[in-house]
Amino acid sequence: MALLRQATSKAFALPNVLQTKSHVINGVRCLSADSNTNLKEVLAKKIPEHNAKVKAFRTAHNTTKVGEVTLDQVYGGMRSIKAMVWETSVLDADEGIRFRGFTIPECQAKLPKAPGGSEPLPEGLFWLLCTGDIPTPEQVKWVSKEWAQRAALPAHVVALLNNFPSNLHPMSQFAAAVIALQSESKFAKAYEEKAHKSTYWEHAYEDSMDLIAKLPGVAATIYRNVYKSGSSIGTIDENKDWSANFCKMLGYKVKLKKAKRL
Repeated sequence: MALLRQATSKAFALPNVLQTKSHVINGVRCLSADSNTNLKEVLAKKIPEHNAKVKAFRTAHNTTKVGEVTLDQVYGGMRSIKAMVWETSVLDADEGIRFRGFTIPECQAKLPKAPGGSEPLPEGLFWLLCTGDIPTPEQVKWVSKEWAQRAALPAHVVALLNNFPSNLHPMSQFAAAVIALQSESKFAKAYEEKAHKSTYWEHAYEDSMDLIAKLPGVAATIYRNVYKSGSSIGTIDENKDWSANFCKMLGYKVKLKKAKRL
């Protein structure tokens, strides 16, 4: 596994590493290959280069064996079988998890935080997972605002949640609401319209951003219906981060806000 990880990490090295710009955030030197705050535009530059690297790597090593499979592994739930490439994180039995090469303590130290906060914002980790770069505070603020602008729930999803019986498990309600949000899927529409495969990532990006933005509203509605007599979740504040808006919708303040960011 270590050899496979080493080989793939070299093959999938991020483009333009030598041209990366350096930023200092709260005394921490961070790397961002692009100062653009629009995540989709940043990905539009990275993805063609990354796809070219993957294509070249596969062409050069398409017959390379990455391991052997035993019958015991098959019966044991595919334990330790190398079956796919997962670029955003690596889970090591001894070291623990790394996100784009960074340990959890490194993420806590390097990723931007809310003013006065001690834990990194989820928006920063999302940017890191998508791009491989430590974002600037401005890039994180862009994600916060983008999610806030996409957060409104469609009327049929709100009606669905408000009509569930109170004894239906919150996770069952949550799953049903997520499925109902498929009506808003841009990928589904593009696929039906025979969009070219090279544009699939754009529609998947839009759906991912929409879904992440709407999840706090779904969860808060369920929470208030089950535990707070169906009281309103209020409105989204575009000037607040994702976790702050979620806690506001739940009806909690500072202490829980910090925990949610963690």
